[in-house]
Amino acid sequence: MNIPHDTRPRRTMRALWPDYRVVWRWHFIAGLLCLPFVAFLSLTGSIYLFRPQIDDLIDWRYEHLATKGDVAAPSRVVTAALSAVPGSHFLAYELPRTSHSAVRVIVSHGGDAIRVYVDPQSLAVLKQVSEEHRFERIIFNLHGQLLLGNAGSMIVEMVASWTIVLVVTGLYLWWPRGRTGQAGGIAYPRLAAGGRLRLRDLHAVTGAWLSIFVVLFLASGLPWSFVWGHALQSVEKTVGRFTAIQDWEIGHVPARNVIAGAGGAPAAMDAMAGMKDMPAMPGMDMPPTPAADAPVDGAALDRVVSTGATLGLRYPVLVTPPSQAGRAWRVRSDTQDRPWRMTVDVSANGHVEGRDTFADKPVIDRVIGYGVAAHEGQLFGIANQILNLVVALGLLGMSIAAFLMWTRRKPPGHIGVPASLPDGRIGGAAMACIVVMGIMLPELGAALVVIILLSALIRPGKGSS
Repeated sequence: MNIPHDTRPRRTMRALWPDYRVVWRWHFIAGLLCLPFVAFLSLTGSIYLFRPQIDDLIDWRYEHLATKGDVAAPSRVVTAALSAVPGSHFLAYELPRTSHSAVRVIVSHGGDAIRVYVDPQSLAVLKQVSEEHRFERIIFNLHGQLLLGNAGSMIVEMVASWTIVLVVTGLYLWWPRGRTGQAGGIAYPRLAAGGRLRLRDLHAVTGAWLSIFVVLFLASGLPWSFVWGHALQSVEKTVGRFTAIQDWEIGHVPARNVIAGAGGAPAAMDAMAGMKDMPAMPGMDMPPTPAADAPVDGAALDRVVSTGATLGLRYPVLVTPPSQAGRAWRVRSDTQDRPWRMTVDVSANGHVEGRDTFADKPVIDRVIGYGVAAHEGQLFGIANQILNLVVALGLLGMSIAAFLMWTRRKPPGHIGVPASLPDGRIGGAAMACIVVMGIMLPELGAALVVIILLSALIRPGKGSS
């Protein structure tokens, strides 16, 4: 007796999810768009992970001065730095890391910030460098903005959005449909197999293992991006939980502005009316900074630096002057391990007036702070750097394997995009995912709308041959 097989569950699944070949086509297109950038960002990100160690190597000689005995007061060090850059104005004083460190004074000159290294005993100027030309700033702008400013930030954000599509479609293609009890090619790559099968496994299995880390990387990098970051900023303003100066940059922000006021100080908005020489900047509300013609109160600086040295803040620690006469000075930690950041208001006579800690920030800002610190490899020390490096190298290996597969499979003289299906079935569940992703990732949503409109315009009408 033949018992009819119930095909309703299969039909239901077919109605919910797209055909395998449709997903493969989208995965291929997303790969063509993303993989060159993914490889580039993996390389630059791997370098940026070890920024603290590289910076220490670059500045090694300035951390090992032969200083003995008394050193000059901070006000005299600042005077020496200002004299070395004619026409400059005091921006920030960085507390020396050790008793043998050169003092870094950051001065504003035109629209730039100049870091001046001063011997605290002889007051000799040892080095001058633009903040925008420092290694850490160059690699930061290269990784996050392709050295193209906000245009580069939007390109990277678009790549991040399509990379999420790449991850989702890749997991769908990797999913072991009907291959129960078979670990090769699913849990581990079949390295003994030659040719395209080995490349396929290296690409697919590595991608499956790294997928959750890749999505977390991409999500933690979005608050820096121009479009998504501004959207988040608007939401925070709307719900009334916005901190006047955010602890991260949105799009391209001049280093001068970051040094002048990053730290999430609520008084920043009050200071905006008193600023004369600082241009408006996208992605970051105006930080408190002194007027260009305001002289440095040397006695107050000496007292504030003395107090700041006793606070035990994480290096690097910056001392910045008040935006207006009578306001407090600021002593803040700019450590990459952002949960340890703190800003302390210190009066001109050296008394602590208030503290702004990581715990005081809104929940959203704290979540982003943890994400940014993990993204930069600084949340849990060297283990964080090694983990991120493994993920970055895995992404680079996946990109290389995908490129080799493409060059071997594509027909000569053609890109080799998989053919589209006549029905173009997407499925209800897949469509819901697309809508959610389009809303959560504005640039992806805009790109999908453009693709849909173009597809409708170039699709042949009924009866056409």
